[in-house]
Amino acid sequence: MKITGIELRRIAMPLVAPFRTSFGTETRRDVLLLRVVTPDAEGWGECVAMSQPLYSSEYAEGAADVLRRFLIPALPARPGPYAVNEALRPIRGHRMAKAALEAAVLDAHLRAAGQSLAEFLGATRSRVAAGVSVGIMDSVPELLDAVAGYLDEGYVRIKLKIQPGWDLEPVRAVRERFGADLQLQVDANAAYTLADAPRLARLDEFGLLLIEQPLADDDMVQHARLAASIGTPVCLDESIESAEHAAAAISLGACSVVNIKPGRVGGYLEARRIHDLCRAHGVAVWCGGMLETGIGRAANVALAALPGFTLPGDTSGSRRYFHTDITPPFELEDGHLTVPTGPGIGVEPIPSLLDEVTVATEWIPL
Repeated sequence: MKITGIELRRIAMPLVAPFRTSFGTETRRDVLLLRVVTPDAEGWGECVAMSQPLYSSEYAEGAADVLRRFLIPALPARPGPYAVNEALRPIRGHRMAKAALEAAVLDAHLRAAGQSLAEFLGATRSRVAAGVSVGIMDSVPELLDAVAGYLDEGYVRIKLKIQPGWDLEPVRAVRERFGADLQLQVDANAAYTLADAPRLARLDEFGLLLIEQPLADDDMVQHARLAASIGTPVCLDESIESAEHAAAAISLGACSVVNIKPGRVGGYLEARRIHDLCRAHGVAVWCGGMLETGIGRAANVALAALPGFTLPGDTSGSRRYFHTDITPPFELEDGHLTVPTGPGIGVEPIPSLLDEVTVATEWIPL
């Protein structure tokens, strides 16, 4: 497959409401999209890096820079679906930028071949259970209202963002209000230290599915100590950037669940490797989200349909974050999202909607 050129497109997507985590608040998504053009098909990829290096060291402008200066020039003349990863391997880090480029090339390849991403990855389900991530609120009553609204929409699992000072009280309130049957989990985004273990152990009484990334992303040893001292299953997110990281975490006993975000680990092929590794070791996985548009969401839903994804992911419907998506919206049906079956990721941006939110484009001929 010969690539004619690649378009870098920056878009600004206002969020329906501010989304607050332990590391900051987002009011809009500054999104970098890639469009790979070939004589036979076009492919789309979405870079999930945020506008600022808060979730990780990557950020949207930096991703655009490394793509134009290093990653795109490193592509082979005729890259196949597995060639991108190998070509980019000598360049250290920048996994989110690499993932976007791999996704766009893979989408173009699959569209030309008439094969869906779900089929290519090995999906076994036609729909996936949808969970929702609920940000930190100004008050517990506001949180309860938000959770009630999401349950009314049909979401089958609730994830609460927590931080020191916003943990036991909101979790207790949600559990008391909505009962023991609610699938409930929490996400700390590395906001705690091992000194907080006694406080985190108090979450055990609430019967949570898991606590996600409680400690620093670069410290699996302390995660292993924490996991041995609390009853709530520990899930790793930011700590897992490759299948090798996942293997190390499993060996150390640092987690019993892994959140797989394709952008964080360098692409959908690496995400599948992590899925296969965890499944072989009896470790549950689920698909995380980074407030993606319909382009990234379509690919995530395809990944989440693999057999090892046994927990509901953050594959929320489009309206959770955007009044208007740039693709036909993903809608909940009985708490699930349908896996796209068309070639490639199975969706395309709607030109008029895409143009409305575009702030810059750059064409890189090859």
